[in-house]
Amino acid sequence: MKNSLSPQQEKLEQLKQLLPEVFTEGRVDWEKLKLSLGEDINIKNERYVLNWAGKSNAYKVLQEPTSKTLSPDKSESVDFDKTENLFIEGDNLEVLKILQKSYFGKVKMIYIDPPYNTGNDSFIYPDRFKENLENYQKNVGDKDEDGYLIQDSIFKKNRKENGQYHSNWLNMMMPRLYLAKNLLRDDGVIFISIDDNEVHNLRLLMNEIFGEENFVACIVWEKVHTRKNSAKYFSVSHEYILLFAKNKLKWNRVLLPRENIEAYKNPDNHQKGPWKLDPITAHNEYNADYIITKPNGVKLS
Repeated sequence: MKNSLSPQQEKLEQLKQLLPEVFTEGRVDWEKLKLSLGEDINIKNERYVLNWAGKSNAYKVLQEPTSKTLSPDKSESVDFDKTENLFIEGDNLEVLKILQKSYFGKVKMIYIDPPYNTGNDSFIYPDRFKENLENYQKNVGDKDEDGYLIQDSIFKKNRKENGQYHSNWLNMMMPRLYLAKNLLRDDGVIFISIDDNEVHNLRLLMNEIFGEENFVACIVWEKVHTRKNSAKYFSVSHEYILLFAKNKLKWNRVLLPRENIEAYKNPDNHQKGPWKLDPITAHNEYNADYIITKPNGVKLS
């Protein structure tokens, strides 16, 4: 049974219907409200910038050194002395800080699959600095049948009802992405999986950390092939992978070999080498054609 709205909540809901642009993370931004009402106010330090609650503290977290260290677990390892692979288990922020010393500027490629911030993700670390070692080890010792940590006992969920829903996610992501960038070589790249919940904020955050000029691509991939008839609005079947380079001018793609190479010819001795004609019509499952008119009036369909 749902509780009724309080008088204050009812007024806020009415205001949100009338002026949705003055709300930030579910709360009234008084400066935006004054602007929308035409009041003559001056915004301090006007500039294009991504800002959120807790950003200054996130930078402090980034700069704090760690006293932790990595310890080998030979009993859980396979061919420990000869393997060239590492599987590191631990808090990723602390691990990234530890790796700075040995792997700074040495990593060719990073792929991460962070929490998508759907409202059900557990990534907010509660204040347990006074927790004794025995309880801490008990909490982090919970593992599933595959040997992975069960995170629900360590982190709490970032609910959409939270007043700093997006800010909490950005505070978690920002220090980790900065440290990940430090690990990349000058010709290194990072791939980040994400969905519609935070792709807009992630793109702006990556622009700030890596530089807008080092954006390479926003890859859209189809995650399911069936339509969801139960979808409330649209049946969403895609997610994204953002690709940024440490320095795009130094990143060299490794291209796959051409398929059907015999179809490529070079009758005009073009300086770029063999080529082939490709249709420029766009087809979809309904067999619809898009007519294109050339400068000379000829129509292609």
